[in-house]
Amino acid sequence: MTATQEAEETPTRSRPSWAATQLGALRELLSRPLTSYYLILGCSALLLALGLMMVLSASSIEALQMMGDPFYWFLKQSLSVGLGLPLMYICSKLPQRYFRLAGYPLMALSIIGLVMTIFIGSSELGAQRWIYIGSLTIQPSEPAKLAMVIWGADLLARRARNGMIEWRHLLVPLMPGVAILAVLVMLGRDLGTTIVLMIIFLALLWVVGAPVRLFAGILALLAMATVFMIISEGYRSDRIEGWLNPWGNAQGSGYQAAQGQIAMGSGGWFGLGLGSSRQKWDWLPHGESDFIFAILGEELGLMGTLTVLALFGLLCYAGLRIASRTRDPFVRLTAAACTAWIGGQAIVNIGAVIGALPITGIPLPLVSYGGSALLPTLAALGMLLSFAKREPGAAEALAARGPGPAARALSWLGLKT
Repeated sequence: MTATQEAEETPTRSRPSWAATQLGALRELLSRPLTSYYLILGCSALLLALGLMMVLSASSIEALQMMGDPFYWFLKQSLSVGLGLPLMYICSKLPQRYFRLAGYPLMALSIIGLVMTIFIGSSELGAQRWIYIGSLTIQPSEPAKLAMVIWGADLLARRARNGMIEWRHLLVPLMPGVAILAVLVMLGRDLGTTIVLMIIFLALLWVVGAPVRLFAGILALLAMATVFMIISEGYRSDRIEGWLNPWGNAQGSGYQAAQGQIAMGSGGWFGLGLGSSRQKWDWLPHGESDFIFAILGEELGLMGTLTVLALFGLLCYAGLRIASRTRDPFVRLTAAACTAWIGGQAIVNIGAVIGALPITGIPLPLVSYGGSALLPTLAALGMLLSFAKREPGAAEALAARGPGPAARALSWLGLKT
């Protein structure tokens, strides 16, 4: 047999396709020890930068009209970011025992703040959420989300045996504690935050393996409470009517939803351009906070909104990756609950803007205007960064990486050797 015949009879090895090669590279990238760390850091930074940019654009006209300064709310949000980033950095350096110790004081302070809100808080748009201290505005229901995550996770982790947690330990005192927070928030007529608190609670239930009948009972109770809150307040009934048929009452209860949909629809594929929104000219209420996603869609188009969705998706993936790669019950519970909180709140906000869900008045995490919401969120992300650095192999990878830019800059200044 000639060499030519042997070559013809030998089957040729097919080269892997481009898609298979890229998929393999992606799997290798996601399997690295510091993947969660860099995803949280990168997605948080991009969402924060995008949020500052959109707050400036969305609020400039109203700020000029009301305050005489187009940068008024942008500067306040920048101050919140300036306070939140050091807080995030400090939390990323703390070991988990500090978070566990902070859970109970945070829970107590949240309850005190919510009680104060009922008696001395200011009511706006039907909800009593804010406490005004001079020019400072505090919304106690926002840090209550972080308090519930840490307190609930620590409470269950303390009762863990060999990494397993009995779901019966949910009954006392976790459920009474959650009920106290939820009732106080509902007394302030804040349905949106109540929903987010319940999302956190359901995430804790899921991680500890609660039976389906317990889920069903809690969901039925939540449904009845939601119906009661809607019926008891006329403005909520109007919101439901406006949600179901915004164009039938576009000058009344459906006005905000209709204007938000106009903003989203006019953006097209690539948007009108940054700063070119037409709806921010006194058409769309609360464009810098609750409906900032609509302004983003108008100015940056479908591609911009998909980018935001992708960033939140990667952030949630990183949080769940941390929860799945640890054996520590506190880290697992906290990471899963934080992911449910941030991801669930983003879904509720975006769903309201696009008309898939009723308007509840909760902000888009990291993007919307509001320091009370931003600071606890950044603290939670710093906590996730701390957990990510303790994933299997992460400490060795960080040590092999060498000093970071900040450490090198300090060494150049002679402040650190």
